[in-house]
Amino acid sequence: MKATEYCYECLQRLACQAAELATNDEPTKARATDEGLKILGEGFSIDAVSIVVATKIHDAVKKITGNPDPYRLMKDKEIAVARELSKQIKVEHTSFISCLKFAALGNTIDFFRPLDVIKEDMKGPVDFVIDDSEQFEARLKRARRVLYLADNAGEMFFDLPLLRWMRQRASVAYVVKAAPVQDDVTLEDIGRVGLETELGEIITTGTATPGIDFSLASAEFKREFDSADLIFAKGMGYYESLSELPAKGRIFHCLRAKCQPVADSIGVPIDSYVAMLR
Repeated sequence: MKATEYCYECLQRLACQAAELATNDEPTKARATDEGLKILGEGFSIDAVSIVVATKIHDAVKKITGNPDPYRLMKDKEIAVARELSKQIKVEHTSFISCLKFAALGNTIDFFRPLDVIKEDMKGPVDFVIDDSEQFEARLKRARRVLYLADNAGEMFFDLPLLRWMRQRASVAYVVKAAPVQDDVTLEDIGRVGLETELGEIITTGTATPGIDFSLASAEFKREFDSADLIFAKGMGYYESLSELPAKGRIFHCLRAKCQPVADSIGVPIDSYVAMLR
């Protein structure tokens, strides 16, 4: 998905937010913000994918502030809230659609949205506006290898039931980021909450980018991606990047369309849940 004019404002907010979270030193914060906005001004284009620009902004903020994980405190709060909410919501562990909707509900979590708003949203039902779940379930029965591309750190609790269900039918690797970026889940996050055993096989993209930038991804991840029978992709970042690939019926997007450009690209109303095979 190429960037739109609306993405520019979002990336502006991102530059300011990342710098604000990265340091309490005001002069350093100002330098990081200025550099982020400079990168945006020079690098933004409607012919580009916005996650590429976002990655450059994050890298600059980390370098200037000396903080490798600006979203650490935000992630800790999200993880704590998600852990508790995941215990309060009923899921039928033997039902694919129940596990899928539970996983999709976790994608309500977003670093631009207040936690109290997220809590309220999670009380609502998950009704897929695009629902290719039956096709994905049928293909999963014939699959040998699946990559489960994880999104935000708090979502790991919501991913577990579906991950277990899928592993009864295929070999599934849970894919996380190699290093911190935004509130995306990393190996460190999993270790902090002690879910290494429950999440099973875990690999990384080899990058610290929102979604996936294949020019920066590790050779191991690219081999895994190319050889997998199915790709289960959580969240808007992976949609923005993977929708640039030809549609071959191999990638299953599970997300909530929380911004207008993504909703428009998919062809659904904003805040719609989507389970789309492409």
